[in-house]
Amino acid sequence: MPPTIRRAVIPAAGLGSRLLPLTKATPKEMLPVGDKPVIEHTVRELVASGITDITIVVSGGKALIQEHFRPNPALVEQLRADGKTAYADAVEEVAELARKGHITYLDQHGPYGNGTPVLNAARNFGDEPMLVLWPDDVFVADVPRAQQLIRAYEATSCPVLALMPMDPADSQRYGVPVVKEDLDDGLLRINGLVEKPKPADAPSSYAAIGGYVITPGIIDELREQTKRWYDHREGEVYLTDAINAYAASRAVYGQVIQGRWYDTGNPADYLVAQFASALTHPEYGPVLRRLARELGDGQDPASGTQSTTTT
Repeated sequence: MPPTIRRAVIPAAGLGSRLLPLTKATPKEMLPVGDKPVIEHTVRELVASGITDITIVVSGGKALIQEHFRPNPALVEQLRADGKTAYADAVEEVAELARKGHITYLDQHGPYGNGTPVLNAARNFGDEPMLVLWPDDVFVADVPRAQQLIRAYEATSCPVLALMPMDPADSQRYGVPVVKEDLDDGLLRINGLVEKPKPADAPSSYAAIGGYVITPGIIDELREQTKRWYDHREGEVYLTDAINAYAASRAVYGQVIQGRWYDTGNPADYLVAQFASALTHPEYGPVLRRLARELGDGQDPASGTQSTTTT
């Protein structure tokens, strides 16, 4: 049996530039989706999948993330004194979530690129495999995405990437895997990724969508990349490049994830994630469905009257 995966990394040092000015003072990881900040969705997914050691890699301006997960006994006491038991329980639950996931924080150091936070965290992990999940993805699935990735790793003992079916017209938005073999149940042997190919050049109809089981061999490739960066001070350190270098001579797999994926990293997709989450809420869902019907009928939702357009 391969080593049990008990550690995970959440890189949360990015600027969130695609969401400016919304993220000027508020970390993108703390923007709400439903009644939770987006990073809490990721932490909940990891804890539900049996992860007991979560490292969140941060940079300056991300103190709100730590504040969110930190216990606040004074606030809980005040809420209970005011008879607001449900709110007090909700605040305590977040702190308990952090305890179960044993969340620690690490300042990012090194070259720019999404491989750097993974390498930063790996220095404390020895030779253990780890999960890497981005903090701006929300998955809704019967089996958490992280658990699906862990199962694929346990079946292969190799690095695993999360994949989703893709409209070929969207290939220029994603890394697209080169599929070597289809092993059924959504498990694919891959030879690497092609970053943002034109539709005519896309090697498959799948997209890599931000979820990885990373093994020590890929960490070694990240170390080599980082060493070259310090020698030449050019480019960035990308996790994809390390995966491709590893896949040139060793096995890498992709697991097609069963579930719905919501990306919150840009304004349009963030609004979709917000809307989709609210639709599932027992209180907010009916309100939004009524609003959607009113808008579809041409009714002005602010006044309750039918709107007209003159030309």
